[in-house]
Amino acid sequence: MSAIKVHVNQSIALRNSLVESQSLAENQSFAGNQSLAEDQINGCNAKAHRIYHSKMKRFSDVLIASILLFITAPLMGIAAFLIKLDGGPVFFGHSRVGYQHRAFRCWKFRTMVVDADAVLANLLQTDSVARETWSRDFKLTNDPRVTWVGRIMRVTSIDELPQLWNVLKGDMSIVGPRPVTIRELAMYDTNVGDYLSCRPGITGLWQVSGRSKLSYDDRVSLDTHYVRSWTFLLDIKIAFKTVGVVLGRQGAC
Repeated sequence: MSAIKVHVNQSIALRNSLVESQSLAENQSFAGNQSLAEDQINGCNAKAHRIYHSKMKRFSDVLIASILLFITAPLMGIAAFLIKLDGGPVFFGHSRVGYQHRAFRCWKFRTMVVDADAVLANLLQTDSVARETWSRDFKLTNDPRVTWVGRIMRVTSIDELPQLWNVLKGDMSIVGPRPVTIRELAMYDTNVGDYLSCRPGITGLWQVSGRSKLSYDDRVSLDTHYVRSWTFLLDIKIAFKTVGVVLGRQGAC
Protein backbone atom coordinates (compact mmCIF):
# COMPACT_ATOMS: atom_id res chain seq x y z
CA MET A 1 0.00 0.00 0.00
CA SER A 2 2.84 2.37 0.78
CA ALA A 3 4.28 1.81 -2.70
CA ILE A 4 0.90 2.71 -4.22
CA LYS A 5 0.71 5.88 -2.17
CA VAL A 6 4.18 6.88 -3.33
CA HIS A 7 3.18 6.25 -6.96
CA VAL A 8 -0.01 8.30 -6.57
CA ASN A 9 1.74 11.17 -4.85
CA GLN A 10 4.38 11.27 -7.57
CA SER A 11 1.69 11.29 -10.26
CA ILE A 12 -0.21 14.17 -8.67
CA ALA A 13 2.96 16.12 -7.96
CA LEU A 14 3.97 15.80 -11.60
CA ARG A 15 0.57 16.98 -12.79
CA ASN A 16 0.66 20.00 -10.50
CA SER A 17 4.12 20.95 -11.70
CA LEU A 18 2.86 21.00 -15.29
CA VAL A 19 0.01 23.35 -14.42
CA GLU A 20 2.49 25.94 -13.10
CA SER A 21 3.68 26.81 -16.59
CA GLN A 22 4.87 30.24 -15.58
CA SER A 23 7.08 29.07 -12.74
CA LEU A 24 10.85 29.45 -12.76
CA ALA A 25 11.38 25.72 -12.42
CA GLU A 26 9.52 24.98 -15.65
CA ASN A 27 11.30 27.73 -17.53
CA GLN A 28 14.62 26.22 -16.49
CA SER A 29 13.42 22.83 -17.68
CA PHE A 30 12.65 24.21 -21.15
CA ALA A 31 15.98 26.03 -21.26
CA GLY A 32 17.85 22.86 -20.36
CA ASN A 33 16.13 20.89 -23.11
CA GLN A 34 16.33 23.58 -25.79
CA SER A 35 19.43 22.18 -27.49
CA LEU A 36 17.83 18.73 -27.67
CA ALA A 37 14.65 20.20 -29.15
CA GLU A 38 16.65 22.11 -31.77
CA ASP A 39 18.47 18.92 -32.82
CA GLN A 40 15.14 17.11 -33.18
CA ILE A 41 13.59 19.96 -35.17
CA ASN A 42 16.61 20.30 -37.45
CA GLY A 43 16.30 16.62 -38.26
CA CYS A 44 12.70 17.07 -39.38
CA ASN A 45 11.72 17.45 -43.03
CA ALA A 46 11.46 20.88 -44.64
CA LYS A 47 7.71 20.59 -45.20
CA ALA A 48 7.13 20.61 -41.44
CA HIS A 49 8.84 23.99 -41.15
CA ARG A 50 6.69 25.38 -43.96
CA ILE A 51 3.58 24.69 -41.90
CA TYR A 52 4.71 27.16 -39.25
CA HIS A 53 5.91 29.78 -41.72
CA SER A 54 2.91 29.55 -44.08
CA LYS A 55 1.35 33.03 -44.22
CA MET A 56 -1.84 31.64 -45.73
CA LYS A 57 -2.27 29.19 -42.83
CA ARG A 58 -1.65 31.91 -40.24
CA PHE A 59 -4.03 34.34 -41.95
CA SER A 60 -6.77 31.70 -42.09
CA ASP A 61 -6.17 30.84 -38.41
CA VAL A 62 -6.65 34.43 -37.29
CA LEU A 63 -9.68 34.95 -39.54
CA ILE A 64 -11.46 31.74 -38.50
CA ALA A 65 -10.67 32.20 -34.80
CA SER A 66 -12.00 35.76 -34.86
CA ILE A 67 -15.22 34.75 -36.58
CA LEU A 68 -15.80 31.77 -34.28
CA LEU A 69 -15.17 33.84 -31.15
CA PHE A 70 -17.80 36.34 -32.29
CA ILE A 71 -20.34 33.66 -33.23
CA THR A 72 -19.89 31.53 -30.11
CA ALA A 73 -19.69 34.41 -27.61
CA PRO A 74 -23.30 33.91 -26.36
CA LEU A 75 -22.74 30.15 -25.98
CA MET A 76 -19.51 30.72 -24.07
CA GLY A 77 -21.32 33.18 -21.81
CA ILE A 78 -23.90 30.54 -20.90
CA ALA A 79 -21.17 27.95 -20.33
CA ALA A 80 -19.27 30.34 -18.06
CA PHE A 81 -22.40 31.01 -15.99
CA LEU A 82 -23.11 27.30 -15.47
CA ILE A 83 -19.51 26.51 -14.58
CA LYS A 84 -19.41 29.31 -12.02
CA LEU A 85 -22.37 27.85 -10.11
CA ASP A 86 -20.07 25.63 -8.02
CA GLY A 87 -17.96 28.61 -6.99
CA GLY A 88 -14.83 27.54 -8.85
CA PRO A 89 -12.94 29.25 -11.66
CA VAL A 90 -14.46 29.34 -15.14
CA PHE A 91 -11.26 28.65 -17.08
CA PHE A 92 -8.52 26.07 -16.70
CA GLY A 93 -5.07 26.71 -18.13
CA HIS A 94 -2.70 23.78 -18.50
CA SER A 95 0.92 23.85 -19.61
CA ARG A 96 1.55 22.54 -23.12
CA VAL A 97 4.55 22.38 -25.45
CA GLY A 98 4.37 24.11 -28.81
CA TYR A 99 6.55 25.15 -31.72
CA GLN A 100 10.28 24.76 -31.00
CA HIS A 101 9.64 23.53 -27.48
CA ARG A 102 7.93 26.77 -26.40
CA ALA A 103 5.73 26.48 -23.30
CA PHE A 104 2.28 28.03 -23.37
CA ARG A 105 -0.89 27.89 -21.28
CA CYS A 106 -3.60 26.02 -23.20
CA TRP A 107 -7.00 27.34 -22.15
CA LYS A 108 -10.23 25.39 -21.68
CA PHE A 109 -13.46 25.79 -19.82
CA ARG A 110 -13.11 24.00 -16.49
CA THR A 111 -14.90 20.67 -16.71
CA MET A 112 -13.79 19.14 -13.41
CA VAL A 113 -14.67 19.59 -9.76
CA VAL A 114 -12.70 22.16 -7.79
CA ASP A 115 -10.85 19.50 -5.74
CA ALA A 116 -9.97 17.40 -8.80
CA ASP A 117 -6.45 16.62 -7.56
CA ALA A 118 -7.73 15.13 -4.30
CA VAL A 119 -10.34 13.06 -6.16
CA LEU A 120 -7.69 11.76 -8.55
CA ALA A 121 -5.29 10.90 -5.72
CA ASN A 122 -7.94 8.88 -3.91
CA LEU A 123 -9.02 7.08 -7.09
CA LEU A 124 -5.47 6.10 -8.09
CA GLN A 125 -4.79 4.87 -4.58
CA THR A 126 -7.85 2.62 -4.41
CA ASP A 127 -8.42 1.55 -8.03
CA SER A 128 -5.64 -0.44 -9.74
CA VAL A 129 -7.38 -0.38 -13.13
CA ALA A 130 -7.71 3.40 -13.05
CA ARG A 131 -4.09 3.67 -11.95
CA GLU A 132 -2.91 1.59 -14.90
CA THR A 133 -5.08 3.54 -17.35
CA TRP A 134 -3.79 6.88 -16.05
CA SER A 135 -0.15 5.76 -16.29
CA ARG A 136 -0.64 4.56 -19.86
CA ASP A 137 -3.00 7.13 -21.42
CA PHE A 138 -2.88 10.19 -19.09
CA LYS A 139 -6.69 10.09 -18.96
CA LEU A 140 -9.49 8.07 -17.36
CA THR A 141 -12.62 6.36 -18.66
CA ASN A 142 -15.74 7.73 -16.95
CA ASP A 143 -13.58 10.21 -15.05
CA PRO A 144 -15.27 10.89 -11.66
CA ARG A 145 -13.71 14.36 -11.53
CA VAL A 146 -15.84 15.62 -14.42
CA THR A 147 -18.92 17.67 -13.48
CA TRP A 148 -22.30 17.28 -15.15
CA VAL A 149 -21.75 20.56 -16.99
CA GLY A 150 -18.23 19.46 -17.90
CA ARG A 151 -19.48 16.19 -19.33
CA ILE A 152 -21.84 18.01 -21.68
CA MET A 153 -19.11 20.41 -22.74
CA ARG A 154 -16.67 17.59 -23.43
CA VAL A 155 -19.15 15.65 -25.54
CA THR A 156 -19.94 18.76 -27.59
CA SER A 157 -16.32 20.09 -27.52
CA ILE A 158 -17.56 23.38 -26.07
CA ASP A 159 -14.82 23.13 -23.44
CA GLU A 160 -12.19 23.76 -26.13
CA LEU A 161 -13.63 27.04 -27.42
CA PRO A 162 -11.28 29.17 -25.24
CA GLN A 163 -8.41 27.76 -27.30
CA LEU A 164 -9.48 30.16 -30.03
CA TRP A 165 -7.69 32.76 -27.89
CA ASN A 166 -4.56 30.61 -28.09
CA VAL A 167 -4.89 30.70 -31.86
CA LEU A 168 -5.08 34.50 -31.93
CA LYS A 169 -2.02 34.70 -29.68
CA GLY A 170 -0.05 32.46 -32.05
CA ASP A 171 0.37 29.57 -29.61
CA MET A 172 -1.88 27.25 -31.60
CA SER A 173 -3.43 26.72 -35.01
CA ILE A 174 -6.96 25.74 -35.96
CA VAL A 175 -5.61 22.47 -37.41
CA GLY A 176 -2.47 20.72 -36.21
CA PRO A 177 -1.12 18.02 -33.88
CA ARG A 178 -2.85 17.64 -30.52
CA PRO A 179 -1.11 19.85 -27.90
CA VAL A 180 0.87 17.74 -25.43
CA THR A 181 2.57 18.13 -22.05
CA ILE A 182 6.29 17.91 -21.39
CA ARG A 183 5.95 14.34 -20.16
CA GLU A 184 4.00 13.24 -23.24
CA LEU A 185 6.79 14.34 -25.59
CA ALA A 186 8.63 11.13 -24.74
CA MET A 187 5.74 9.19 -26.32
CA TYR A 188 6.68 10.68 -29.71
CA ASP A 189 10.15 9.13 -29.58
CA THR A 190 11.96 9.74 -32.90
CA ASN A 191 8.93 11.60 -34.27
CA VAL A 192 9.13 14.38 -31.69
CA GLY A 193 10.87 16.65 -34.21
CA ASP A 194 7.76 16.61 -36.38
CA TYR A 195 5.57 17.69 -33.48
CA LEU A 196 7.94 20.50 -32.45
CA SER A 197 8.10 21.88 -36.00
CA CYS A 198 4.61 23.42 -36.08
CA ARG A 199 1.90 24.88 -33.90
CA PRO A 200 -0.40 22.34 -32.22
CA GLY A 201 -4.04 22.56 -33.28
CA ILE A 202 -7.52 22.70 -31.79
CA THR A 203 -8.43 19.93 -34.20
CA GLY A 204 -6.44 17.51 -36.32
CA LEU A 205 -6.27 14.03 -37.80
CA TRP A 206 -6.55 12.41 -34.36
CA GLN A 207 -9.79 14.25 -33.59
CA VAL A 208 -11.46 13.21 -36.86
CA SER A 209 -10.16 9.62 -36.83
CA GLY A 210 -11.65 8.27 -33.61
CA ARG A 211 -10.40 10.57 -30.83
CA SER A 212 -10.61 8.74 -27.49
CA LYS A 213 -11.20 5.39 -29.20
CA LEU A 214 -7.62 5.36 -30.50
CA SER A 215 -4.46 4.36 -28.66
CA TYR A 216 -1.73 6.88 -27.89
CA ASP A 217 0.51 5.22 -30.51
CA ASP A 218 -2.22 5.79 -33.09
CA ARG A 219 -2.38 9.44 -32.06
CA VAL A 220 1.38 9.85 -32.52
CA SER A 221 1.22 8.18 -35.93
CA LEU A 222 -1.61 10.46 -37.07
CA ASP A 223 0.14 13.60 -35.83
CA THR A 224 3.33 12.58 -37.60
CA HIS A 225 1.48 11.77 -40.82
CA TYR A 226 -0.24 15.17 -40.71
CA VAL A 227 3.04 17.07 -40.40
CA ARG A 228 4.80 15.12 -43.12
CA SER A 229 1.83 15.21 -45.51
CA TRP A 230 0.61 18.74 -44.81
CA THR A 231 -1.10 20.82 -47.47
CA PHE A 232 -3.56 23.68 -47.08
CA LEU A 233 -6.17 21.44 -48.73
CA LEU A 234 -5.61 18.83 -46.01
CA ASP A 235 -6.38 21.48 -43.37
CA ILE A 236 -9.63 22.32 -45.14
CA LYS A 237 -10.66 18.65 -45.27
CA ILE A 238 -9.91 18.17 -41.56
CA ALA A 239 -11.82 21.33 -40.63
CA PHE A 240 -14.94 20.14 -42.47
CA LYS A 241 -14.65 16.63 -41.00
CA THR A 242 -14.39 18.18 -37.53
CA VAL A 243 -17.84 19.72 -37.91
CA GLY A 244 -19.32 16.29 -38.63
CA VAL A 245 -17.42 14.65 -35.77
CA VAL A 246 -18.55 17.28 -33.25
CA LEU A 247 -22.19 17.23 -34.38
CA GLY A 248 -22.18 13.42 -34.38
CA ARG A 249 -20.37 13.30 -31.00
CA GLN A 250 -18.00 10.70 -32.39
CA GLY A 251 -15.23 9.47 -30.08
CA ALA A 252 -15.94 12.05 -27.38
CA CYS A 253 -15.16 11.23 -23.75
